[in-house]
Amino acid sequence: MSTTANSAKRADARRNERALLDAAASVFVTDGVDAPVRRIAAEAGVGMGTIYRHFPSRADLVVAVYRHQVDACAEAGPTLLGTATSPSAALRQWVDLFADFLTTKHGLAAAMRNDPDGFTALHALFLDRLVPVLADILSAARNAGEVTADVSAYQLIRAIGDICAGAELVDPAYDARLTIRLLLDGCRR
Repeated sequence: MSTTANSAKRADARRNERALLDAAASVFVTDGVDAPVRRIAAEAGVGMGTIYRHFPSRADLVVAVYRHQVDACAEAGPTLLGTATSPSAALRQWVDLFADFLTTKHGLAAAMRNDPDGFTALHALFLDRLVPVLADILSAARNAGEVTADVSAYQLIRAIGDICAGAELVDPAYDARLTIRLLLDGCRR
């Protein structure tokens, strides 16, 4: 097989993997991490064999989705700061993306119950990648006079996480997005 064919195959494999991760994240939001693998394959437009080739177990898939979304949130921060109308607009957009990510993360602990060290490593990755991104966004918003000085990235990430954890409750009156908006309004200068 030629180098060009290998490169094309690798690009195709990477594209399939990204499609799988995006599809799995979407399905996890609506159906949880125990959603049928067939549904994920259909959403991604790939066969079941493709899923199992990339992710031999459900836990592998859940962890990969988690890592993929951590990376997406981390990469979005600088982009949003460069394109949003203001640092506070970038903050709101990033928090929306982060909240979407958190809804797919529920069930991660159950999927990784047999790998507590792996779960701990993922949590460290989450903090290592996302706290600095949010700190940069908050710093820009502080410098623009848009948020109070006493808001820390770690504290805000924890608060948003706690708010989103409440979304799992069977309470149709609970609106995590509204609660997050109230939290962000409380951070304004």
